[in-house]
Amino acid sequence: MADRLFGTDGIRGKVNVGAIRPANFVRFGEALGKTLRRDNAANVRVVIGCDTRTSGKMIESAIVSGLINAGAVADLIGVVPTPAVGLLTRTHGYSAGLMITASHNPASDNGVKVFGADGFKLSSELQAEIEALIQSEESCHVDIAEMGTVAAVNLSEVYAEFARTTVSKGITLAGLKVCVDAANGAGFNAAPEVLSALGADVVLVGAEPNGHNINLKCGALHPEKLTDLVLESEADIGLAFDGDADRIILVDEVGHIADGDQIMGAIGLDFHHQGKLKGGAIVATIMSNLGLEVKLRESGLRLERTAVGDRYVVQRMREGNFNVGGEQSGHVILSDYVTTGDALISALQILEIMSRDGRKASDVLSVFEPLPQILKNVRYKDSDPLENSEIKLLIESVQEKLGKDGRLVIRKSGTEPVIRVMAEATRPEAAEKAVDDLVNALSRFVG
Repeated sequence: MADRLFGTDGIRGKVNVGAIRPANFVRFGEALGKTLRRDNAANVRVVIGCDTRTSGKMIESAIVSGLINAGAVADLIGVVPTPAVGLLTRTHGYSAGLMITASHNPASDNGVKVFGADGFKLSSELQAEIEALIQSEESCHVDIAEMGTVAAVNLSEVYAEFARTTVSKGITLAGLKVCVDAANGAGFNAAPEVLSALGADVVLVGAEPNGHNINLKCGALHPEKLTDLVLESEADIGLAFDGDADRIILVDEVGHIADGDQIMGAIGLDFHHQGKLKGGAIVATIMSNLGLEVKLRESGLRLERTAVGDRYVVQRMREGNFNVGGEQSGHVILSDYVTTGDALISALQILEIMSRDGRKASDVLSVFEPLPQILKNVRYKDSDPLENSEIKLLIESVQEKLGKDGRLVIRKSGTEPVIRVMAEATRPEAAEKAVDDLVNALSRFVG
């Protein structure tokens, strides 16, 4: 049996360890091709993009071999942001889209994000079907006369032009000085091109990828250097992308860092005031700050919460026809435009507000005062402590004590035997006590 490829969000891991090996990606390409041919055997086309990792070409070549062997056509579009693959899959009639990336992970990791024909990440059901085929011994190849082909296709300008159109007509970024840290990743070309075309004065860093420096002490996970650059350059705002440009963190003109909660809040409230916000709500995960929820409530809006993971946010957005959502970590999803998190398009919405209303970034991005949020981890070995009746009662008791002025989130990590205990409250000492009480109880239970 082959190593299992799919995890909670596509395929990801350390290169040449476990599943992340060439042979497994050949089999993945074959299984994907066969699955797609089931519905349209004569015209299976797959678009493939990548970030800047050296290992990307290895994975790309392996997948292409499998696709060709299964009778599929592969179009290679090179280095593009993840949302570009989702967009192009949907607008150019592809059967599927693949983005070879490990997102915000270091260069030693890599993987694949898979998009269906509708431009959204592959459903769990279809993902499970492909995984089962990978694990089976079923033949996936076609006769030589039916084998597919591969071609390099230049579609990067399509995404850049689309991104420009998401800014309202008549809006210019002239007069705005914008620092961009592209994390030596997939957004290093598109971001400065689009921002400059709209009139911004762009100061660019993290735009010298060498295959090994993606996310290395730069980008959305390390915005400290960008903060210094914004202050030194006397810029109006700083944009920090992650490696595949689907996540963004912003730095205002005085050096304050704004996370996804502030960005979602700013865009959501602006959409609301313009009559563009759908469903009267923003969709976020259980980790978003309670302060955002309170601020939205003041405007008659709701915060719809989901499990952690942008795929769950997108799922809820589609179910409720909401058009603004995301994660505190910086995945901001604006479904009027794109099907997944998009750093560039999210930044353009903030820049439009600044330009249109003549407001500074510090004003736009100070949507709410974050409530104190305490997070601690408890590692366990075998049995799940959250199934213990005493622990369940304690959790209920702690939540009751916090009341409406606080919130408790307890969840198991999806990647390691760890329970994450988080509390937030209007009073820091209340949040601290809630977390400590639960961590102490859980620690006693796991020994």
